[in-house]
Amino acid sequence: MKLDKPVNGGPCWAEVGTPDLEAAKRFYSALFGWREETDSREEMGGYTIASLADAPVAGLVPLDDASQPVTWFVSFAVADVDAAVEKVKSAGGSAVFAPGDVPGMGRFASVTDPQGAGFHLWQAQGFEGAGLLNVPGSLGWVELLTRAPEEAKAFYTTVFGWTVNTSAHYTQWGIDGADFGGMVRMDDKFPHEVPAHWLPYFAVADVDTSAAQATEAGGTILMEPVSVPEGRRIAVLRDPQGAMFGVYRRAGEG
Repeated sequence: MKLDKPVNGGPCWAEVGTPDLEAAKRFYSALFGWREETDSREEMGGYTIASLADAPVAGLVPLDDASQPVTWFVSFAVADVDAAVEKVKSAGGSAVFAPGDVPGMGRFASVTDPQGAGFHLWQAQGFEGAGLLNVPGSLGWVELLTRAPEEAKAFYTTVFGWTVNTSAHYTQWGIDGADFGGMVRMDDKFPHEVPAHWLPYFAVADVDTSAAQATEAGGTILMEPVSVPEGRRIAVLRDPQGAMFGVYRRAGEG
């Protein structure tokens, strides 16, 4: 990721919905060294912020309904959530949760693109989002997995004005050319029941070590560590409650 702080249109936060908050806190603190603090306000429903060196890096959301998805959600910063939701709907997406205020922090909405990939919109009003990006233990990359890449390009460039950098191997999203994420076409290797989705990748010092640590902490390796043509080394993991995420190290680091 070429961004070092949240900017409008770019990823600003990631949060995981989990049915076992304490187990999730143990897993991610062991893996990333996070320090978690749960908001005591009743209206926050146990929302927990994970930090590194006193900088917020991710959220953990307790789930109290078995029908709620155990998954990571990516949030994108916008100047006006209400206007952004209208753009999403005009471009063929849907609003899952209408814009609402988070006291003392910002304004939020949950939406999906036309293929059903869910993401969040965040308008900062006191809380900008991640205080660190692209350092070990923080959000380092976001990736859209979709069966309709051309339609996705049309949607996201319309909604956010992203730049698109396409090579023979991969498509990358950017803000004025500063790439922060990418897109993978879901082919026949993906089970039909797996929907389009956004996958956050967290930067780590060593992908192989982090993958091993995840299994030791009760997680699962879904994609073994591999070096991709752009030079990154990546792995895809699943936490003990079932939420998928990636770990990532840029070429030339370390």
